[in-house]
Amino acid sequence: MHDHLQFCLTQATNGPAPDGLADWCRRWRRLAAEHHDPVGLALRGGFAADRVGWAFAAGYQSALRQLIQVNGGAVGDHELLAMCATEEGGNRPRNIGTVIREDAGVVTVSGEKSWTTLGSACTGLLVVGRVESPDGERPALKIAKVATDTAGVTLREKPPLDFVPEVPHVAAVFQDAVAETVLPGDGYSHFVKPFRTVEDTFIALAVQAWLLREARARQWPTRFLEDLVASLSGLEALAGAPADSPVTHLALAGALARTNHLYEQADQLWAEQGDATGDRWRRDRVLFQVASKPRALRAQRAWERLRA
Repeated sequence: MHDHLQFCLTQATNGPAPDGLADWCRRWRRLAAEHHDPVGLALRGGFAADRVGWAFAAGYQSALRQLIQVNGGAVGDHELLAMCATEEGGNRPRNIGTVIREDAGVVTVSGEKSWTTLGSACTGLLVVGRVESPDGERPALKIAKVATDTAGVTLREKPPLDFVPEVPHVAAVFQDAVAETVLPGDGYSHFVKPFRTVEDTFIALAVQAWLLREARARQWPTRFLEDLVASLSGLEALAGAPADSPVTHLALAGALARTNHLYEQADQLWAEQGDATGDRWRRDRVLFQVASKPRALRAQRAWERLRA
C-alpha cells in the first residue's frame, strides 16, 4: 500500500487520458499484468483515470479480483469480469432462477440476468445460478464463469445512465452456455453477499486516488490532500478485513461517512474550477448515493449482531 500511495503522491498528473472504453480496457490489462495486488490496482487504476467513470471501472474490477482471490481463485491478467447476479426480482437466493447444470463433466448455464456492469467490455461473466441437488435437497447457489464470446450468450445493451455514462451495462441471456469453470464456495454467502462491502471499499479507493491526482494537479489545499491520504490509508486496512464481519461493516460505514465529507469539500473546490472535469464531477456525483439504503441497513444489522 505504501508504494502505491507514494506513487499517487509523486507521479506526474499530466498523463494522457483514456480515449474511450476500448482504450481503457487496453490500459487496464497492461496495469493488471504489472500489479497483482487488488488494492494497488484500485489505487493505480483510479489515479490513471481522468473521470469518475474510469475510476469506478478500476475499483469494480479490483473488487472482483479481491473477492475471487479471498475465495481461493485466480484471475488472468487479460481478464475483465462482471458479476451477473441480479434477475428480474432481485439478487437474493429466492430471486435466482438461472440454472447451472453439469452433465458428463460439462457445465452449462441457462437463465437471464437483468443488470451486468461493463458486460459488453468483459471477457468473462460470473454467473450466479442454482445447482439442483440429485437427492432433492434445497438447491445450492454457485458461480459459473462464462466467456462472453461463448455460444449461447446474448448481451443486450442498456441505455447509458445519466451518470458515469462511459460505463456500459447490459442484460445477459444464457441458453445452455458452456462455462469455463465453477468457482469454489457458496455463490451467495461467499460472493454475492460480501460483494457490496468489497465493492464499496474498492470503488472508494479508486475514486479517491483519482481525486488525489486532480487535487495535486490543481494545487488544492494541502489539508485536503492529507485528508485524502488518511482516508485512503483507512480504506486499505478495510480492504483486507473479513467482508462478513460486523466490525468491518461499522468501520466501512464510518469510512464512507468521511468519504462523503471529502466529496462535499470537493464540491466546493470544483465549483471554483469551472472546467469540463468539474462538470463531469457534478454529473457523476449521483453515483455515490446509489445503494445508500442497503448500506445503512448493513450498518444497522452489524450493530444488532454485536449487541445480540
